[in-house]
Amino acid sequence: MNRLRFGLRFVVCAALISTAVALAQQPATPQAGPIPQSILAAQKAFVSNAGPVTEHISYYSGGPNRVYDEFYAALKASGKFEITGDQSDADLVLEHRVMTEDGGGATLRLVIYDRKTHYVLWSLLEPIKPCVLQKACESNFEAALPARLLDFEKLTGKFPIAAH
Repeated sequence: MNRLRFGLRFVVCAALISTAVALAQQPATPQAGPIPQSILAAQKAFVSNAGPVTEHISYYSGGPNRVYDEFYAALKASGKFEITGDQSDADLVLEHRVMTEDGGGATLRLVIYDRKTHYVLWSLLEPIKPCVLQKACESNFEAALPARLLDFEKLTGKFPIAAH
């Protein structure tokens, strides 16, 4: 009987020790850093167009201002921010750029600046899936732009109720 108790205790102890070791090896999840208060408090935004990194992005239609035009229209239509025509009237300056990549992909980049200090407060990147055919390129582009707008609205705490 003593051998059975000893064996059972040994198995239980081994299981507890291996569990403790496994838990100790898992990295701690870092606490999320704070979102700058100037982003959360912003009511007015100026939308700026940094344009594409390359002179011409041939696999997307609409020309070099397409990202700017569509983001501006979508942000204005959302009613979450007052869009200003002059950066000196804004709380935030939103700079857009399309960065092309090898293989036919691209990334939409939104840099958020504090208008008063000109410091970069945040940067959002939204990849556009690589493509070969024009129809696929358009579809990938059309999926990326609303995703970036939603990421921006979530960051600012002004995301649509349906997105909860």
